[in-house]
Amino acid sequence: MIVLEFKVKTKPFQCSAIDEAIRTVQFIRNKCLRFWMDNKKVSKYDLNKYSAVLADEFSFADSLNSTARQASAERAWSAISRFFENCKKKVIGKKGYPTFQKNNRSIEYKHSGWKLAPNRKSITMTDKNGIGKLKMMGTRDLNFYQPNQIKRVRLVKRADGYYCQFAIAVDRNVDLYPTHQTIGLDVGLKSFYTDSLGNNVVNPRFYRTAERKLKRKQRLVSRKIKASCNRNKARVKLGLVHLKISRQRKDHAVKLARCVVQSNDLIAYEDLRIKNMVKNHNLAKSINDAGWYQFRVWLEYFGKVFKRITIAVSPHYTSQECFRCGVIVKKSLSTRTHVCQCGCVLDRDENAALNILKKAISTTGHVGTLGHDPINASGEMTSTLVGEILLEQVTS
Repeated sequence: MIVLEFKVKTKPFQCSAIDEAIRTVQFIRNKCLRFWMDNKKVSKYDLNKYSAVLADEFSFADSLNSTARQASAERAWSAISRFFENCKKKVIGKKGYPTFQKNNRSIEYKHSGWKLAPNRKSITMTDKNGIGKLKMMGTRDLNFYQPNQIKRVRLVKRADGYYCQFAIAVDRNVDLYPTHQTIGLDVGLKSFYTDSLGNNVVNPRFYRTAERKLKRKQRLVSRKIKASCNRNKARVKLGLVHLKISRQRKDHAVKLARCVVQSNDLIAYEDLRIKNMVKNHNLAKSINDAGWYQFRVWLEYFGKVFKRITIAVSPHYTSQECFRCGVIVKKSLSTRTHVCQCGCVLDRDENAALNILKKAISTTGHVGTLGHDPINASGEMTSTLVGEILLEQVTS
């Protein structure tokens, strides 16, 4: 499944119609959630039936396409099922009890409620909301895909306008030649990551860079009178800054993950729990600004696309344990150099990256790798051949 996104040109009445449809989606989703709270043993199909009952009861809900109403009910069930799964897994802390949505920004259609133009350059929404024809702008070409491959169509509202997304059922697989390289990644705040070869990538710190501008825009919002036109204009300008930061962070994660996956046959990284790490309020802003989780998601995605092995290993003692002899050398966060009694002197992050790769290789069952002394006289790690990997491997 891939998602293609196009920005759409809208007129003022179309913007109002899309906003009304989005509010209707939020209304149906919250009504279905309330129906689940008030009744026992409610299933996904009961919520779909209830969305039809809402259409008979409320005229504005009836103007929404039936598949869009079902998709709204499915959103409610997605939150409910996630709560049940967390309870079964006995997740520590809050289980994520479903809450009512306050600021929905999208509407989703299935196989009906929309129609593509013959040239695939515009889309017409055919339900009773009055959205009409929307011209799409973008470099992607929908002519490569058949209409029956389009499973979902979404209209998304962002700070800089409206977008149309197409969820297309297609398998994306790319065959690459083996590189005979393995790599371990240790993410951090000083450097975005340090690999097992000693290379590091600078942490871009997009949020920190734009923090002054954000403070200024936020001050303008606070000065305006609530519910005034000037306050809404200031909110839009503030949203544009946040949107730019999120796009910069995603672009950095996508390009970096693609480069790492294409250059290595096996990628090992830490299985970090970002939710627990941000509880440290002294580092929470920097951790969120780094975007480690987004980088990991794209690593795993490109690993499937390019048929590479990606492995998440436990981060426990990767920074404290000596890579060469395995002795625990305790050090604070301010200590950036690993010095062991065995004579091993390495950068703290490089030592952690080597330990991460070592754990990953022991997990996948490599044969004949690392040897007795994995670091040769020049301080470089010996390479691992792809042919030495066993058939039964633990992949992402």
